[in-house]
Amino acid sequence: MAAYAIWKTQTEITAEPSVANVQMLQTMPLSSRDTVRLFDIPAELTFAGEKVPLEIEDVKERLEREIYVNAYWQSNMILLMKRSSKFLPEIERMLKENAIPDDFKYLAMAESALMNVASPAGARGFWQIMESTGKEYGLEISKDVDERYHLEKATLAASKYLNKAHAKFGDWTAVAASYNMGQSGFARRQNDQLAKNYYDLYLNDETSRYLFRILAFKVIFENPGAFGFHLRDSDFYSNPTFKKVTVSSDIKNLASWAKEHGSTYKELKLYNPWLRDKDLNIKRGKSYEIQLPE
Repeated sequence: MAAYAIWKTQTEITAEPSVANVQMLQTMPLSSRDTVRLFDIPAELTFAGEKVPLEIEDVKERLEREIYVNAYWQSNMILLMKRSSKFLPEIERMLKENAIPDDFKYLAMAESALMNVASPAGARGFWQIMESTGKEYGLEISKDVDERYHLEKATLAASKYLNKAHAKFGDWTAVAASYNMGQSGFARRQNDQLAKNYYDLYLNDETSRYLFRILAFKVIFENPGAFGFHLRDSDFYSNPTFKKVTVSSDIKNLASWAKEHGSTYKELKLYNPWLRDKDLNIKRGKSYEIQLPE
């Protein structure tokens, strides 16, 4: 790209720049022109307490790629930062309770941007859990209820999965990579390539970038000002104070039920995304907690 497409002089250039103008821009001190900002990449970095070998040029380049892609997608990063205050405290608490390193909260960001999204392959929720995996780890998935959308229960299921993967692979970096491509698939790549370390493996593009995207979120979130993000406390989103209502019998019309409890169908669905239909059929002996704004 020509220099005049990137920089502006202090005098407005309104016409096609002359050769002299371009030469002036090229020789002008950086302090006198606007530039696309370059970032300082950390000299040292860990994931879940495990060293990221940034001395390997390929590793450094892959990290830089994800940092620049995400730091310069400013709208997405700002909204993710603002949204994170609604969900990270609960995720951090549950990861700690289940002996999962705190850095795995960035895996949830990489999976879903902390939104209850659905993938074309059928994964759902913050942790993008497939139906078979969800059921294997104790989540209810039916016409009325899909607990992959339940933040607390889905985080517990993900924690169980991660701990099982750690027992298999022995290091958290491999666990994160296997979350993307599956434990069997990752183990097969290790065996085929006679290498155990994630950074030594030749992987498909998605998994090759996956851990570095997680690392990019970590680097940016832990030092946002260095990347141009200066949010005030008042900028972050927050949840309302909730009251919890325990239900153990069928609800034939959730809209009517919400109104009876001083709320609306919109609030019911917004704060209980695991409720998937307009009614709720409950098996004998089972109960649910529904949260509504006080």
